[in-house]
Amino acid sequence: MRFRIKRKYLPVLLILPLIFYLVGISFYPALSGIFQSFHSPSTGKLTLENFTALGHYGIISAIINTFILTAGALAIEFTLGFIIATLLTKTLRGKAIFSTIYIIPFGIATVVSAYTFSLIFPAVGGYANSFLALFGIHAINWYANTYMTLFTTMLADSWKTVPIIALILFAGMSQIPPEIYSAAAVDGAGPIRRFFSITLPNIADFVTIALIVRGIAEFNIFALPLILFGYNPPLLTTLTYEFYSTSATLYYSLSSATILFAFVLGFALIVVFRKKLVGAYELTD
Repeated sequence: MRFRIKRKYLPVLLILPLIFYLVGISFYPALSGIFQSFHSPSTGKLTLENFTALGHYGIISAIINTFILTAGALAIEFTLGFIIATLLTKTLRGKAIFSTIYIIPFGIATVVSAYTFSLIFPAVGGYANSFLALFGIHAINWYANTYMTLFTTMLADSWKTVPIIALILFAGMSQIPPEIYSAAAVDGAGPIRRFFSITLPNIADFVTIALIVRGIAEFNIFALPLILFGYNPPLLTTLTYEFYSTSATLYYSLSSATILFAFVLGFALIVVFRKKLVGAYELTD
C-alpha cells in the first residue's frame, strides 16, 4: 500500500522543483508587481494614482517612441527577411555558404553587437561617417535628436535579428509547392501578383509568429540602446527606459504601473493584429 502511494505521487514529486521555480521566479513577482502598481507609496492604500502619475514622467512620449521603434525595426527586419528567405528558396551557386553566413549575426551577443555599432555610429566620426565621406557627404551626428537615435537603434537591432525572421519565413515558403508558382506564371501572373496571391496567404501563420516574437522583443528593447547611447532620456525614451527611470527611485509602484501598462498595451496590440490578419486571410480564401 505504501509503495502504491509513493508511486502514485511520484510524478508530482518530480515536478515539484519546477512548480516552485515557476511560482518563485514567474508568478510571485508578476502578482507582486500587479499589486505594487495599485499600491500608493504615500497612503499605503490601493489606488489608481500610480497610472495617472505616469503622465508626469513622460509616458506619452515613451509610448510614441516605442511604437516608432517597433514599427520601424519590424519594417526593416521583414523587408530584409523576405529577401533572404526568397534567396534561400532559389537554387543558386554558393547557397550553402550563404545559408551559414546569414545566420551568424543572430549568434552574436547583444552587448558585442551594441558595442560594435557604437563604433559605427558614434556622435562624432565613426565608420559610417567615414563611408559617407567617400561620396562627399558631410558627417552626421547620429545622436542629434530622438529620431536619429531611434533610427540608429533600428539599424543595430535589425542587423542582429533579421536572421531569425528570415528563418521563420523560409520555413513557411518551403512548404509552398513549386507547381503553384509554375501554374501562376503560365496564367500570366507576374512576381508581384504571385507574391500577394500565393506567397503571402500561404505564410500568413508564419508571419504572425514572426511578428509576435519580434514585436514583443522590440517592445521591451533596452540593453542595446543602453549600450549605444547610455541612459539619456532626452535622446531616447521608451517604455523600458521609463521603467528604468522610475525603478531607480523609491517609487517602485510607479515602475510596476509602467510595466503593467506596457504588458496590457502589448497584449491588446497582439490580439487586434491577430484578428485583422485572420480576417484578411479568410477574405482571400
